[in-house]
Amino acid sequence: MSLVCSISGEVPEVACISPVSGCVFEKRLLEKFVFENGTDPTNNQPLSMEQVIEMKTNPIVRPKPPSATSIPAILKSLQDEWDACMLTSFTLRQQLHTTRQELSHALYQHDAACRVIARLTKEATAAREALATLKPTSTIQQPMQQPQAMQVDKQQDDGEPIGLTEDVIQKLQDKASVLTSERKKRGKRMPEDLASADDIREYKQIASHPGLHSASVPGILCLDLCASDTYKVVTGGADKTAVVFDKESEQVITTLKGHAKKVTNVLYHPSEDIVFTASPDSTIRIWSAQDGNCSTIIRTHKEAVTGISLHALGDYLLSCSEDQHWAFSDVRTGQTLCRVTDDAIGNALTCAQFHPDGLIFGTGTKDSQIMIWDLKERTNVANFPGHSGPVTAISFSENGYYLATAAGDACVKLWDLRKLKNFKTLTMADDYEVRSLTFDQSGSYLAVGGTDVRVYLCKQWQELKAFSDHTAVATGVRFGKNAKFLASSSMDRSLKFFSIQ
Repeated sequence: MSLVCSISGEVPEVACISPVSGCVFEKRLLEKFVFENGTDPTNNQPLSMEQVIEMKTNPIVRPKPPSATSIPAILKSLQDEWDACMLTSFTLRQQLHTTRQELSHALYQHDAACRVIARLTKEATAAREALATLKPTSTIQQPMQQPQAMQVDKQQDDGEPIGLTEDVIQKLQDKASVLTSERKKRGKRMPEDLASADDIREYKQIASHPGLHSASVPGILCLDLCASDTYKVVTGGADKTAVVFDKESEQVITTLKGHAKKVTNVLYHPSEDIVFTASPDSTIRIWSAQDGNCSTIIRTHKEAVTGISLHALGDYLLSCSEDQHWAFSDVRTGQTLCRVTDDAIGNALTCAQFHPDGLIFGTGTKDSQIMIWDLKERTNVANFPGHSGPVTAISFSENGYYLATAAGDACVKLWDLRKLKNFKTLTMADDYEVRSLTFDQSGSYLAVGGTDVRVYLCKQWQELKAFSDHTAVATGVRFGKNAKFLASSSMDRSLKFFSIQ
């Protein structure tokens, strides 16, 4: 039931009751009447506002007055709504236009910033390269590069091989006997501080050096470590230079310049500061790793030199070439002792490596053949068919029993030299490319470099770890002493080291 004011006849906003008459009033109207008359409006009895009792009621919600009670009113209401929508749409279009302008300006600033960053990155790369090339080590002063005319070529261009003398053959035989005896004494004992398989599974990238070779002709094509001090590294690049690098100090010792074409093969002498490099310019160069001087140029081949391997004596170098010949040269005199080809070759030789005993060696050919040679007799004594595509890498294990080979068929084949047969094939993905193979010095692990870098546990031939840190094909891979670290080079112009962090 609604309360109604006795004066106005409407529902009061603030209701109050007179104790004199008991009627309900609108408070503001009652206050005005009492102020003027001092009596109750209904019975004219004396009344003051102090006597009035205010009532507590719920707030009144007055109904909205009807406005759309006719067609013109409805049309006006619709027109008002339309006008409001148009004004809102116009405001939103203005805000969208402003936002688009701000976004366009931000994108332009981002594009400009990217161009500046690219230019600064290029300048920083060039600066690092120049710094790595010019900065001397604390103990080695960088010598001035000797002019080309000062290099000594001890092998005449038209000289003939002088042959393997009885004295040389005896030295080779004696060294082989010593190495065989030492290997038998070692037996199956592994070095005490050899990295375990679990250690290798934990290996991660610990260092990367992208500034060793020129950025204008990117790519490191080969890699080798000094066997007696595996912190010493030599790399060969597409920029026609080789770089001698110290892993411990992270500094370039010297840069070897002289080849007319890219450097595709490098060797670090195991006990002397001597580096060997080979190139498609058909020469082999012998350098001092300390001062960068080229002491000897061997010109025994007529076409690109594709592989080099140092004999265990450290005095003789094996090389092979696209001219289908392999050669055996004296590194002290620069003279070629023998240069051999065979009707069975029939194609360019692509790689070569000595057996650990030094009396036999292996070569790979462009038509996928693996050939084993007797050095003393200069004859082909065994062939291992089975690959397809050019042979890209071969490596003998330290125990002399196993030979690992790779070609353009995305697999690594393992051969037993005692039984002369393939006993294991490591199959990769169809598009996998293998560029480098190496066993560690104990013969416990095999590393594969190519599309990525992988390490396998020998005998079980189980994959322990795969590294995908390079952004291009890995071209070289080598183990440090006792497999405590792994070094790899790549066409991405970087030299990387992996170990336990």
